[in-house]
Amino acid sequence: MSFFKKLKEKMAGKPDETTEKYKDGLEKTRTSFTSKVNDLIARYRKVDEDFFEELEDLLLQADVGFDTVMELMDDLRFEVQRRNVKDTEGIQTAISEKLVDIYRKGEEGEGGINMQEEGPTVILLVGVNGVGKTTTIGKLAHRFIGEGKSVMLAAGDTFRAGAIDQLQVWGDRVGAEVIRQAEHSDPAAVMYDAVRAAKNRKVDVLICDTAGRLQNKVNLMNELEKVHRVIGRELPGAPHETLLALDATTGQNALIQAETFKEATDVTGIVLTKLDGTAKGGIVLAIRNKLGIPVKFVGLGEGMEDLQPFDAERYVYGLFAEGLEQEAAAAGQDGTEED
Repeated sequence: MSFFKKLKEKMAGKPDETTEKYKDGLEKTRTSFTSKVNDLIARYRKVDEDFFEELEDLLLQADVGFDTVMELMDDLRFEVQRRNVKDTEGIQTAISEKLVDIYRKGEEGEGGINMQEEGPTVILLVGVNGVGKTTTIGKLAHRFIGEGKSVMLAAGDTFRAGAIDQLQVWGDRVGAEVIRQAEHSDPAAVMYDAVRAAKNRKVDVLICDTAGRLQNKVNLMNELEKVHRVIGRELPGAPHETLLALDATTGQNALIQAETFKEATDVTGIVLTKLDGTAKGGIVLAIRNKLGIPVKFVGLGEGMEDLQPFDAERYVYGLFAEGLEQEAAAAGQDGTEED
């Protein structure tokens, strides 16, 4: 099935607001990256090795990641040869399809949150200070409450000045109870209180904040291991998700942070914040391909509704929107073309 048919099928019967959020949120990347791709296509009417080498450079500049770019270029060369493609017409659609394929490798069952049928679903949020972790917790709580779930928050970042009060503000704003202790309390003690409270009040979702200022990987590993152990003792099988918040505007530094946290704890998914604020939105693909960790949510703006579940087709569409629309119009793709 073609890229466009998949996207149209996904949007069938629903307003296209989510796709527009991706398109708007990735505008900086698209303005920087896609304009260069369009210039490249305009200069190279034929697909040859010089075209592939320049395309490779552009993808690397968008922080797609070396391994991902090499895999993409190999796949594109094979596809061009298989289809006997001679010119660059339709090349953005081909790139889009291959990027989605690369992202989706081994993805089965990884897409959504591991919600529990009985008892609270415990979600642990980890990440360094400054990546938007607390804001992400507030927006996640807002999303779950909007779905009709009861939500509780645990103020486990007891070291950063103001972190507990900041989470309390979000709890008051979205209507979620916050379990807290004094600053510099033991984070594991906060988690103990929070899990017991969540069970007693029959809460659907418990979202736990964690410290982001630990000085080295050993301290990080020890602290997260202790938090995991306390949560798991009070609720076997929990935490059910450990989500790592990363700031997309930091580019390759986000990839380094992801590698560190992956070594320190069992990260089950990424929340990529501030994707709307970077011209290097290709970092999504680098994280997925290099680390094998699915991106579960992306921040596409400042609004409460702008934290969206990650969607590979919509993401790639957001990267290439205008070019894809032009190619679709030129090819007359109205959803009736053959697969």
